[in-house]
Amino acid sequence: MTFKEQILEGIPKELPEKKPYPKNINSAPKRKDILSIEEKQLAIRNALRYFPKKWHAILANEFAQELKDYGRIYMYRFKPDYKFYARPIESYPANSLQAAAIMHMIQNNLDPAVAQHPEELITYGGNGSVFQNWAQYLITMQYLATMTNEQTLHMYSGHPMGLFPSSKNAPRVVVTNGMMIPNYSQPDDWEKFNALGVTQYGQMTAGSFMYIGPQGIVHGTTITVLNAFRRILTKGENPAGKIFLTAGLGGMSGAQPKAGNIAGCITVCAEINPKAAIKRHEQGWVDVLINDMDELVIRVKKAQAENEIVSIAFIGNVVDVWERFDKENIFIHLGSDQTSLHIPWTGGYYPVDVSFDDANKLIRENPKSFKEKVKESLIRHAASINNHTAKGTYFFDYGNAFLLEASRAGACVMAPNKIDFKYPSYVQDILGPMCFDYGFGPFRWVCISGKSEDLDKTDAIAANVLKSIMKTAPIEIKLQMIDNITWIENAKSNKMVVGSQARILYADAEGRIKIAQAFNNAIADGNIGPVVLGRDHHDVSGTDSPFRETSNIYDGSKFTADMAIHNVIGDSFRGATWVSIHNGGGVGWGEVINGGFGMVLDGSIEAEERLKNMLFYDVNNGISRRSWARNEEALFAIKREMARTPNLNVTLPNFVDNNTLENLF
Repeated sequence: MTFKEQILEGIPKELPEKKPYPKNINSAPKRKDILSIEEKQLAIRNALRYFPKKWHAILANEFAQELKDYGRIYMYRFKPDYKFYARPIESYPANSLQAAAIMHMIQNNLDPAVAQHPEELITYGGNGSVFQNWAQYLITMQYLATMTNEQTLHMYSGHPMGLFPSSKNAPRVVVTNGMMIPNYSQPDDWEKFNALGVTQYGQMTAGSFMYIGPQGIVHGTTITVLNAFRRILTKGENPAGKIFLTAGLGGMSGAQPKAGNIAGCITVCAEINPKAAIKRHEQGWVDVLINDMDELVIRVKKAQAENEIVSIAFIGNVVDVWERFDKENIFIHLGSDQTSLHIPWTGGYYPVDVSFDDANKLIRENPKSFKEKVKESLIRHAASINNHTAKGTYFFDYGNAFLLEASRAGACVMAPNKIDFKYPSYVQDILGPMCFDYGFGPFRWVCISGKSEDLDKTDAIAANVLKSIMKTAPIEIKLQMIDNITWIENAKSNKMVVGSQARILYADAEGRIKIAQAFNNAIADGNIGPVVLGRDHHDVSGTDSPFRETSNIYDGSKFTADMAIHNVIGDSFRGATWVSIHNGGGVGWGEVINGGFGMVLDGSIEAEERLKNMLFYDVNNGISRRSWARNEEALFAIKREMARTPNLNVTLPNFVDNNTLENLF
């Protein structure tokens, strides 16, 4: 059968041969054995409903073994044999260009060059899933191949509920992931309900089909590292020869060494999983691989002495690096961490003094011991960071729940008031006041023709648009504009494409709309093929996350999620091609609500109307919320927007003098 025929078939008519599970791959860790006997039977019953009854006797035993071996039912027998990658748009069978674009994005998310654990349909973050199982993938692709522009596919945590009549103006797909009743969002709830096959953790861009590999975060990481150095260095001093120490080379964390190179420093990034470190080295995202601590010390001292710009992956535990650098008196200028601490007990963070293989064995055989060792490691980790910050290191939490989990473990990371952390989130110090409050965030696009020359053309278009905006931009956003023009002009030479022909660029509503309009005109003129627009959920208004995206909201509302919910609803009726809303991405299940979108540009007048309406709301919804929280930068941004957009009228806060509140209670 051809690729198109396989897509159109959906669940095969004949039971495919059972496949041996591949060995020597970067597999997802075995999940917790948490279900009772009755619940395991229910999990099998749930899985078998995708298949005809005549197969049930065979598949029941097979799925029961998968549940025993992996803690999940992945239905590996049904994984297609064709290659997974973002094919040119015309390669997909489709009645709708919009649906074909979504198929392109889904396959990119499952491309082995892009995905962290592709056999288990996990894109990044250790558990960020596109689907729960291969049956869901097959049915979803079949629906997308047959749907029209007057139907909408509704996705329940990876499960394709079905095609429903809608309209041309409605989204083609609506995605939810992990949307639990609030009292059922504890970590074990995810383990249980995911094992039952009724929900999943979509991370941020995995479950909404908008992941573009580590490039997706490299720009934000570059901005963060660059501005962190600006905070601590004297004017005119550059980061060359200065150390940025961090951990994690998996999915999103794999961006860190590339960002360090672009920012112009020495990046030392520890990664306990050799396969992850080697993959990033082979892809050119890190310069040097080292697995010996003595060698690392020598290499870092040499880089310091020669003011090098270099990224080094240390295959080992980051706690060892912090402690050894302390003993060697190697000064760390910037410190952070990007391990997957949203899942600390299932392989998101590995304890010191335990090998990678032994730790994975502990996860399976003695999870209680593993959990205790992780807590002990977090306490040591934080203690060593404290030693370095006492010497002048600037440490920031990179939104991976490091400080949250360290505090829960009993580490010394709390401020004197015992409420706040002693170290800031990078959103509090950098991205919030410098970017999000002004409306700048990670705008993305994907050239679904699959042509690299189309990406080159869009880079040039975006650069020209930004230069034009720069001429009249107010002083408050000049630095952001300069940084982004530099970024896009160097994007190709920094070799960031992994998988689809995609790009990311921090832009505000004006920049996003004008860039998108220019793309749509280029498509209409036949200069480039269709383009998908999107963004990271880690943005101005898509995400309510009290320890990351909304950590610089100080009016007491940072634990509310109205903004993210309004965002996904507002985008859906303003022209998004697909929308998504998730419980969990980034900092953990139950800790955040985040929403995303995708929009297909086809060169039409209708596409131009949709992009203007939707992109405007997608950004300004967040600026409005941030201005209501009395963030000065956001107040500037929303007042400026109201002055040039007559039909925008946002409620503004009145400020209260401190002396008014004194002696009231």
